[in-house]
Amino acid sequence: MLRLSLTLSLLGSAAWADAPKVVTDISPVTSLVAQVMKGVGEPFQLLPAGSNPHDHALRPSEAQALDQANVVFWIGDALSPNLDKAVDTMAGDATVVSLFDAEGTLHLASRDSVIFEAHDDHDDHDDHDDHDDHDDHDDHDEEHHNEDHGDNHHDEDTHEDEHHEAGHGHDHGADDPHVWLDPENAKIWLGVIAETLATQDTVNADVYRANAAEGQAKVDQASETARDLLGAAEGQTFAVLHDAFQYFESRFDLTALGALSDSDATSPSPARMAALRDAITEAGVTCVIAEPQFDPRLIEALGGTLSVTEVDPLGTELAAGPGLYPELVVETARRIAGCGQ
Repeated sequence: MLRLSLTLSLLGSAAWADAPKVVTDISPVTSLVAQVMKGVGEPFQLLPAGSNPHDHALRPSEAQALDQANVVFWIGDALSPNLDKAVDTMAGDATVVSLFDAEGTLHLASRDSVIFEAHDDHDDHDDHDDHDDHDDHDDHDEEHHNEDHGDNHHDEDTHEDEHHEAGHGHDHGADDPHVWLDPENAKIWLGVIAETLATQDTVNADVYRANAAEGQAKVDQASETARDLLGAAEGQTFAVLHDAFQYFESRFDLTALGALSDSDATSPSPARMAALRDAITEAGVTCVIAEPQFDPRLIEALGGTLSVTEVDPLGTELAAGPGLYPELVVETARRIAGCGQ
């Protein structure tokens, strides 16, 4: 028994020693990569908890990790334009995977208006030429809210090597960058991550693929739990301070009235604040969703009597690791369901 334990220990050490050096950007991506790498290694997260991905400047230790990376998984410059040049220049020969550009990833157009139309029916996904072969995304009303979604979303065999360098540096300014808040995107990415790492590290290829399948099942379970929780919020309308939750709203049939700042988190103008305040009053909205770093004065400017529910799209307060992403889905649903209750 001692000899067997020693052998397993040595094998585990060897796996970790030979694991690719992997760098990620935000906590939800780190969680998905950690799920795929479970038992083999751990990724290094570039953006520390609490930092703003829209404008974070790299620290020396983060730049060093990027310079030494074999693989980089990040949302892409759509979310973190300040990282684009750093990834290009520092990642060297690393395989760079923009998950925003991964084949099959659902994109939703950024909402520029203060007051949202009722989901805009999200029927313009065929604008994304890169995803023409994913017919299941073309008619959002009929299929995007279908809980089954089909196995074709996460068939690892469809992710060929050329997708792992896909679209780096491409401008997606017209699309909302908060793509990780659709759990179906996360399931696709788990397959992409597994195939990328399997190419880099053939010895552990089966482990990566098995971990990805396990992760997809956990995301499905989290989505089911989220739907159960959100039953309490059916028919409820809320406002948001930052338009970061569109993908979650769309996936789970939620209704947001409007946002104080758009998906790029720009500072709101007085006119925008007045427009949202008037719309909140007219619609009788009682709850606003804010991220943890919100300025209380903004709530006061919207009327001062609103109930505020904090929801962090990055899961900063959640325990790091493979379980963070499924927990983020459930916790987001739990908090939205309790909004104004």
